[in-house]
Parts: sequence; structure tokens; C-alpha cells
Amino acid sequence: MARAGGTRSQQDREAANVEIVYALLSAAFLGAVVFGAVAGPAAVWDLPGWATRSLVLAGGAVAGVLAVLRVVHVLRQYERHRRG
Repeated sequence: MARAGGTRSQQDREAANVEIVYALLSAAFLGAVVFGAVAGPAAVWDLPGWATRSLVLAGGAVAGVLAVLRVVHVLRQYERHRRG
């Protein structure tokens, strides 16, 4: 909770830090899983060069977008919960 002067207590700052770390770690895990799922066939099967590049590029793009969305979602949920 914010104090009358608008500053946060040490407990509030630590809770925010925990949420930020959780958001980043869960986004990294999600990105790795999605990248593996999309680009994984390129590592398993003998695909033409253009197909391998396409899968790796698509996997990276989708993983990056979903990771950013995960961070935004977690931090928005935290802010809603914090505000009541």
C-alpha cells in the first residue's frame, strides 16, 4: 500500500521486484517452449534450407511476441491486484 506521501514501503517494493522477476522468467520459459515447438522440426528432420530458416525465423518471432505479451499480462495483473 502507498503511504500518505505517495512512497511505497519496503515490502511493496520487494513484492514488485518479485513480480517483475516472475514475469521475466515465465516469459523466457514460454518463449523457449514456443521456439522449440515451432523450430524443433528443423532440428529433427532433414528439411531444405529455406524451410529450416523459415521455421527458425517464425519460431523466434512468435516466441518473442508471446514473451512480451506474457510480461505485460503478468505486470498488469499485479497492478490490478495491488490497487484492489
